[in-house]
Amino acid sequence: MKKMGIILILLVIVVGFLFPFFVGPYPLHVVTTVLTYMTLGLSWDMMLRTGQLSFGTAGFFGLGGYAALLTTLYLGVNPLLSIFIGGAFAAIVAFALGYAILRLREIYFAITTLALAGVFTVIARNLHDLTGGPEGKILPSAIFNGDPTKIYWMMFFISLGTILVSEIFQRTRVRFAITAIRNDEITARSSGIDIFKYLLFVFVVTSAIQGVVGGAYAQEYGFISPESAFANSFLLLPIAMCLAGGIYSTLGPVIGSIILGVLSEYLKLLFPYGHLIIYGVIIVALVLFMPHGILGMLKKVLKRTRVEAEVNENAI
Repeated sequence: MKKMGIILILLVIVVGFLFPFFVGPYPLHVVTTVLTYMTLGLSWDMMLRTGQLSFGTAGFFGLGGYAALLTTLYLGVNPLLSIFIGGAFAAIVAFALGYAILRLREIYFAITTLALAGVFTVIARNLHDLTGGPEGKILPSAIFNGDPTKIYWMMFFISLGTILVSEIFQRTRVRFAITAIRNDEITARSSGIDIFKYLLFVFVVTSAIQGVVGGAYAQEYGFISPESAFANSFLLLPIAMCLAGGIYSTLGPVIGSIILGVLSEYLKLLFPYGHLIIYGVIIVALVLFMPHGILGMLKKVLKRTRVEAEVNENAI
């Protein structure tokens, strides 16, 4: 069974890598966008597993975007390398901020992280000489000269790396530590778990991932501005995809991102001026009628099917 799972994973990776050879630029762009939000969703979910509700996704996404684009523009750094510089910059800022805001809990932590994007936006708008102010900055050309296949592969491997990190969180001692913190901090502390160390570690790692995605996004379009870098969509859509797919897992955000991402593009084509309303209604319906997400519903159905099969087998 384990061997079959490994074979299935390898098959998905191979199909994902070869995908550009069978489709045109538009489907590639759609899937690249889905991978972008999937990666942000996974990073948000990884922080949520500690019990801390972070709304700083858009903030660190924008920081990574600015760091990547400006290092390429002013220092001539290779665009691909600049993406990881963006992630490193977001991680450094998260490390510095973490010492203050990770002392907070629940709604206080959530509100503080939500304010980060606003603070970063104000800073970006007022540093005209460096960031271009409200108008932003433009690169001479997008990464890979705008080649959609190479851009897709870039996001594909970033997504794979994020999935790997998420699975490491799920399959190592990190999982037991952050789950204990989420369930009961007092019990976790009495068990010898260094709560602040684990919270800071997860906060820095997830912020670095968000910075990498922001850097890739900025290099993909060759442009950045405060409104585009710190947009609420980079916070709200990943959260919606995680809730729809199922939280506290790797597979849940992946499922939610694929379904809602493709659905969003389909609705956009059908209803150009009303797709966001329909999209919002669908998300609310999913959260209301599937509180544990699509993955939770699938697990429930499979469990029920297995129980019924065992009952029938015993009856025979």
